[in-house]
Amino acid sequence: MSKLQSLVLLTHSMSLAEKKAFRIRSGRKKVASDYLILYDIIEKHRNQSTPLLVSAFLEARPKASIETTLKYLYELLLDSMLDLRKEQDSFYLLFNKILKARLLYEKSLFDECFGLLESIIAYAEEYENYFALLLASRLELDYLLALNFPNLNEKTLLQKQFRLNEALKYVRKINEQSSLYENLKHRIVYKGHARSQKQKDEFNDLVYSEISIVASQNLDNFEISKLHQLFQANYLISVGDYKSALNSYIELNNLFETNKHFWSNPPVYYLHTLEGVLESLRGIRNYEGMTYFIDQLKAIDSQSVGFRINLMCIIYLYELFPHLDRGDFGTSMSLMNQYKETLYDKLFTLNRARQADLCLYTCLIYFGNSEYLKAHKFLNQIILRGKNYYYLPIYRTIRLVNLMILYNLGDFDLIRYEIRSMKRDSTDTVKDYRIERFLFKFLSKQLPSVANKRQQLLDKTLKEFTEIHQNVFEKQILRIFDFTAWVESLLRKVPLTEVLRSRMSTLSRG
Repeated sequence: MSKLQSLVLLTHSMSLAEKKAFRIRSGRKKVASDYLILYDIIEKHRNQSTPLLVSAFLEARPKASIETTLKYLYELLLDSMLDLRKEQDSFYLLFNKILKARLLYEKSLFDECFGLLESIIAYAEEYENYFALLLASRLELDYLLALNFPNLNEKTLLQKQFRLNEALKYVRKINEQSSLYENLKHRIVYKGHARSQKQKDEFNDLVYSEISIVASQNLDNFEISKLHQLFQANYLISVGDYKSALNSYIELNNLFETNKHFWSNPPVYYLHTLEGVLESLRGIRNYEGMTYFIDQLKAIDSQSVGFRINLMCIIYLYELFPHLDRGDFGTSMSLMNQYKETLYDKLFTLNRARQADLCLYTCLIYFGNSEYLKAHKFLNQIILRGKNYYYLPIYRTIRLVNLMILYNLGDFDLIRYEIRSMKRDSTDTVKDYRIERFLFKFLSKQLPSVANKRQQLLDKTLKEFTEIHQNVFEKQILRIFDFTAWVESLLRKVPLTEVLRSRMSTLSRG
C-alpha cells in the first residue's frame, strides 16, 4: 500500500473528536499550509482515486512536494490522535507518563521522577496493567541503582523486587493463556468448526493444556479469567455445544459487567463476548433471548470509526437472523434497506471475514425473494476475489449457496464445473460434511431425472435429512443456512419460505 493510500485510509477513519483535535492542533492560519490543503482535498473527495487526489493537490499547490507534504500530514495526524488518546485511555496515559518519568530523570529531577513512577505503579496495579507495571518497576530499580539507593533500606528494596517478580509471574501466566486462545482461534479460522469426531479430537491438545494451566492459576485475576472463559466458550461453539457455550459466555459477560474499569478502548473483548452470546442463542434457536444482548451492543459507545462499523454490522446481522432463519424474507429485505447507507455503503471498510458474512446473508435475502441475479451479483463480490477469502471456512459455504443460485438461473454447465472444482479443493476434513456430498450428488445426478420419480426421491431424501439434522457436526453448516430446506422446497414444489417457517414452528413446539 502506498503512503498516500495509507494516508487516505487514516483520514477517513478519523472520528469527529479526532478531526476536531487535529484542527485545533493545526491552529488558525490566514494562509492554509500545504498539508492542510492536502487534508481538505482527501476529506472532501472521499471516493476519488489516489491519482486524482494528487492532481487536485498539485493544481492547488503547483510548487509543493507531494511526497514531503503527505509524510508530514501522516505524522501530524498520528501525533494528534495520540494526544487525544492520552486523555481517553489508561493504556496510553500510563505509557505517556513513563516517558515523562524518563525525561524527568534525564533532567536530574529525581524526586519528581520517583514520585511519578510511584503513581504509575499504583495506577497500573489498580488496573492490572502488568506491562506498564513491569516497565515502571524496572525503571525505578535501575534509577535507584544508578543513584546508589538514596534513603532506601534493604527491606524496601526487597519489597520492590518482589512486586516486580509477581508482575512477571502474572505476565507469564497471561501469555500462556493467551497463546492457547490464539492457537484455538487460528484453528477455527483456518479449519472451521469441527465437522467430525476426528476433527473435534484435534482440539484435545489445546483443551488439556488449558485445563492444566487453569488448575495452577489464580482465577481472581481479570485478564486470566477473561481468557479462560473465552477459550472455553469458543471451543464449545466450535464443537457445536451451544448450550454449554452460552453458559460460559454468560459468566464472561458477568465478569465484564462487574469490572468495567478493566475494559479496553474500544472494548473489543466485550464485543466478542456479546457476539458469542448471540451466536450461542441463535444456535439453540432462542431468538427472544437475543433482544437484551442486542440492546447491550447498541449501548456500546466508541470513538473508533472502524470499531463502530464492525459493531453496526454485528447488530444488523443478529437483528436479521430471526427473520432469515424463519424464512421471512420480506422483513429481512426491509431491514437490509434500513442499513444501506450506514453499513452497505461501507462494506469494504470491514475486515474480510465480516465482508464475507455480510455478502453471504445479503445474498440469501435476495435469494429468498427470488431476485437471483441480484443474489449472484452480490455473492460475486466475494467469489471473484476468492484468493482474498479462500482461507475462510465460510468461503466454502458461499460456494454452496452459489450452486443454488446457479440452479435457479438455469446455468447447469457452470454447476457441474463448480462441483468438480469444489471436489478438487476438498480436504479430508471438508469431505466429512455429509450435506455437501449430498448436494453434489443431488444437483449433478438426481435432480436432472427428478420428474419421473419425485415422490420416491422425496421420501428417500427426507429420511437422509433426518439423519443429517441429528448429527451435531452437520448442524455447524446448517446453522448458517438450512440447505436441506431448499432441497425439500424443490422436491415438494413449495416456496422455501413455507419450508423454513414449518421447520421453525416444529422446533419451537419441540
